[in-house]
Amino acid sequence: MWVVFGLGNPGKKYLRTRHNIGFMVVEEVAKKYHVDLKKKEKYRIGKGFIDGHEVILIEPLLYMNRSGSVVKEILDKFNIPLERILVIYDDLDMDTGRLRIRNKGSSGGHKGIESIIDSISSKDFLRLKIGIGRDRDIKPEDYVLRKFKRDEVSVIKRAMEKASEALVSILTEGVERAMNRFNTN
Repeated sequence: MWVVFGLGNPGKKYLRTRHNIGFMVVEEVAKKYHVDLKKKEKYRIGKGFIDGHEVILIEPLLYMNRSGSVVKEILDKFNIPLERILVIYDDLDMDTGRLRIRNKGSSGGHKGIESIIDSISSKDFLRLKIGIGRDRDIKPEDYVLRKFKRDEVSVIKRAMEKASEALVSILTEGVERAMNRFNTN
């Protein structure tokens, strides 16, 4: 079984903002594979199958910088090893729409990833980063809470489709093959 965490912030205020790309991908995958996401106190959760592989989809609802406690709770509750989780989130330092799969690493300044690393005491977990671009004239903490520009919407829609394909590739072909396929451009 795999657990896929999509990071974001709860509430209408943050709907479709750059920082919520993780939520957007999880919702896209849930829709595509008919996984019903149910709201619990601290997260939304859905269990289902993707190409024959059992998955749990999770959206932590404690805001980005507190995502780690939900990740820890889910890992403990379902006895999931770190090598069977995938965290999907935004990356300011990548061009809008670009994907990158990483096996491990630092938080790179991302508060959600920092929270996860602190909560599970490890940097060794799989990540799928989606580029949201950067505007040097806007503070990062303000920029990530903005909606995508009109000309970026189709790029993000395609990135969400590619992220869904990358998830399927990870499940069916393995991490290395998925990295070779999706980290090229």
